[in-house]
Amino acid sequence: MKFTELKLIEPILKSLQEEGYENPTPIQQQSIPNILQGRDLLGTAQTGTGKTAAFAIPILQNLTEKNLRNPHIKALVLTPTRELAIQIEESFNAYGRHLKLKNLVIFGGVKQGAQEAALKKGVDILIATPGRLLDFIGQGIISLKNLEIFVLDEADRMLDMGFVHDVKRVVKLLPPKRQTLFFSATFPAEIENLADSMLTKPVRVEVAPVSSTAETIQQKVYFVERDDKLDLLTHILQNDIHESVLVFARTKHGADKIARKLQKSKISAEAIHGNKSQNQRQNALSNFKSGKTRVLVATDIAARGIDIDELKYVVNFELSDVSETYVHRIGRTGRAGAEGKSISFVDGLDLINLKNTEKLIGKKIPVEKDHPYHTDDLVVQKRDSNNRSFTPKPTPQAKENIGFKKVKNKNFFRKK
Repeated sequence: MKFTELKLIEPILKSLQEEGYENPTPIQQQSIPNILQGRDLLGTAQTGTGKTAAFAIPILQNLTEKNLRNPHIKALVLTPTRELAIQIEESFNAYGRHLKLKNLVIFGGVKQGAQEAALKKGVDILIATPGRLLDFIGQGIISLKNLEIFVLDEADRMLDMGFVHDVKRVVKLLPPKRQTLFFSATFPAEIENLADSMLTKPVRVEVAPVSSTAETIQQKVYFVERDDKLDLLTHILQNDIHESVLVFARTKHGADKIARKLQKSKISAEAIHGNKSQNQRQNALSNFKSGKTRVLVATDIAARGIDIDELKYVVNFELSDVSETYVHRIGRTGRAGAEGKSISFVDGLDLINLKNTEKLIGKKIPVEKDHPYHTDDLVVQKRDSNNRSFTPKPTPQAKENIGFKKVKNKNFFRKK
């Protein structure tokens, strides 16, 4: 199928052609016709599936065809992070460049003056994070009474980041007669209940999680004890890799710790995560893109919306507990057919995640032993509720599945 078969108006087709897009992704094929018809939609999809275009394109077309001539906000996209909000605004700007609609993104962490001035000039489509939106509503700067379309994006991330109560507050302020588009990668009970309270006879669109990696990405695993990871990263950056590198860390504290270690070793590095101000994040990203900073250390939430051309290396300092995250992380390299390289550091806490990741992508990731911190004696570990590591005693089935052998006279298991 091509975009020309989706009954899109000429200005949007022209923009898509200029962006180099010909064929819609599966979620775009399923979503665009239903949204154009004014249906409520419940979408199961992750970042990387083309989800933003799936709702941005039909919203632009519906508002253009309705030709609503008023300065009020007609469409609202609510999203959890500033980086993702900026990326969504860029998509609306790209697909709507030949239309007369005005888009604006608002988020916290910056002074409100410029955003407030832009709102007073009139905005058709508003992309917002929950905190700044509610702040502006409380000040009487924003009214949603004329809203036609509401999009809740990354609903499960809203839950993870503690924004669900803010979302409910926003929903209470919306006009009852509206089109609602609801997207989430997963649907825990609280998200299901939220969707049920917001949607009216929705069409459900499901896209399988991304489970394959590009053939152009060379993947390697480095077995290393946890206490040696920082030294290993410093070693490969000083001896093996001389280009820019995007490093993924599990936590904000971990990202800062990695950046400080590299800086002490005279390697230019900056961390980007949720505790950084918007200006700090944007400056760090700009420095990395320009080459001023060689290493960018990011958490997964902060990394959403990062799109860097010609990035060759991604390092997973730790593997995520969510296997699909691995595919999205390494997908930051090897884009548009280019070659890329992914390196994953694996310690005892990562062993089970490695097994699950290999199961998801359908192949074993080669182990690189040619480095000074290689070990064949990793012990399977887990984290308790206080984030402390401990050594579990696997069941016989777990031992068989994970591929570990019992060490004589010990109640733990080592990698075969």
